[in-house]
Parts: sequence; structure tokens; C-alpha cells
Amino acid sequence: MIKITKEKLLKASITGIFSTITIGILTLLTYKTTMGLFLTASFGASMVLLYEFPESPFAQPKNIFFGHLLTALIGILFVNYIHLPIFINIALAVGIGIFFMIALDVVHPPAGGNPIMVIIGEGSYEYLISPIIFGCLIILLFGIILNKFILKKNYPLK
Repeated sequence: MIKITKEKLLKASITGIFSTITIGILTLLTYKTTMGLFLTASFGASMVLLYEFPESPFAQPKNIFFGHLLTALIGILFVNYIHLPIFINIALAVGIGIFFMIALDVVHPPAGGNPIMVIIGEGSYEYLISPIIFGCLIILLFGIILNKFILKKNYPLK
């Protein structure tokens, strides 16, 4: 039987509210302004880590920002310069993205999916600015507000 405590319910509520607000703002910027794209599917998983498990090394700002930036860049490089069948491009780009996240110590598991989205959507270099850079900055801003100032957690750790 699943036991839901008041503490768990409160924590889940706060996390859900902040996720809703963050995605709402990113969606509003995407669809109600002319500033471009601010959404990417992997941001939902980033918020699970950042808002619920901020003590995880995968949820630290450097990992979120550079993990997303690195894997999206690899996807874009494959779209523009590697002309193999899509199933090979996606597989290679994901593997290379994971390799570089580990080698550079910026592992952020949700970012592992970025090359898939970039290659399928034929993303351009502008994709790095928006949604990746701007979206990550907005998510991190809300993550710091939630964890450091509302929940009074030691975030970021480094």
C-alpha cells in the first residue's frame, strides 16, 4: 500500500506548482511572443531533477546548462555535417553526447534526449540560443528561487 504523508504531499504540491509555472512561462514565451522557441521536451525531466532532487549532481546548474547545450550542439552538428541515415545519426549523436557529458563532468540525464529532438526536428544553430540557453536560464532561475529561497536548501551545491 502506498503511504502519502503530509510532508510528501506538500513537497509534491510545491514541485508541481513550480513545474507548472515554469512550463507555463516557457510556453507563453514560445506561443505569445515573437522571441522564438523556449520549449524542448527534455525540460520536463530537468525540472523533476531540479525541483525534487536538487542535491543530485545531475541537478546542479553546470550540469543542467552545459549538459543541454553540449548535447543539443552535437545534434545540430549531426544535422549539418553528418549525412548518414537518420537511425544511424540519432544513435551516434546520442552516444557521443553521453560520452562528452561524462568526459566533461556535466552529466544531466534529460539532456541525453536532445540529439534525438534536434535531428528529427532538423534544428539549427539558433536552437542553441532559444530554447536551450534561454530555457535553461529560466529553469535554473526558478530552481534557485524554489530551492534556495522557498525550501531553504543548500542549492546550488558547488
